[in-house]
Amino acid sequence: MEDKPLSIGKHTFQSRLFVGTGKYATFPLMADALEASGTEVVTVAVRRVNLGGQGESLLDFVDRKRYILLPNTAGCFNAQDAIRTAHMAREAGFSDLVKLEVLGDKISLLPDLVATLEATKVLAADGFTVLTYTSDDPILACKLEDAGAAVVMPLGSPIGSGQGILNPINISLILQNVKVPVIVDAGVGTASDVSVAMELGADGVLLNTGIALARDPVLMASAMKHACISGRQAYLAGRIPKKEFGCPSSPTEGLATSS
Repeated sequence: MEDKPLSIGKHTFQSRLFVGTGKYATFPLMADALEASGTEVVTVAVRRVNLGGQGESLLDFVDRKRYILLPNTAGCFNAQDAIRTAHMAREAGFSDLVKLEVLGDKISLLPDLVATLEATKVLAADGFTVLTYTSDDPILACKLEDAGAAVVMPLGSPIGSGQGILNPINISLILQNVKVPVIVDAGVGTASDVSVAMELGADGVLLNTGIALARDPVLMASAMKHACISGRQAYLAGRIPKKEFGCPSSPTEGLATSS
């Protein structure tokens, strides 16, 4: 299979790893981790960014010439707040992209699916390129695509849990049934989780905590980069089928048989 760059709206990316900016011990450490990850897209929680221009801001450590900002509506628990936050980000000059996140509660951090679908329809109609964070429900993924989502972003597991890809079958079903790009988002704990997502055929992976809270965030960022690349290559190469029994790796024809 021939690989092509990832296209989202009017944007084209070589890297398929999207990286967040939260939870780092310092902003300089964050900047070093972003560089090591090779990412081209950096997610920013709009409600947690100092937009007033006073004091130090994480935006001071994100090179806008190098990275595309992906504002997200983290911290929103209803459609109206998420829609308002997305408009605020666009007015602040972030980009036409928005990662839509509407959570159902503060404990599980699982998405409110009804509100997510509602907000997707409104923001798509308002001209946003909407990357919608959702559950791993294949039926809802199709509904989000119909609502105008430019990207469907099913969770691998709950936000910040580090549990990895809990339901690869559902992720595969989503990949089979939607035509827009699918980026696995949330729950990534280590590099192998990224590889699993990419080997399933995901168009990309978005993560934050797995890098930011690693013992060595910069080294982990590099590991995530290579896992994303290797997982994509493995998917394109095509894995061998799983078999119930062993299969000799050497030819058996022409072998002498004992009498």
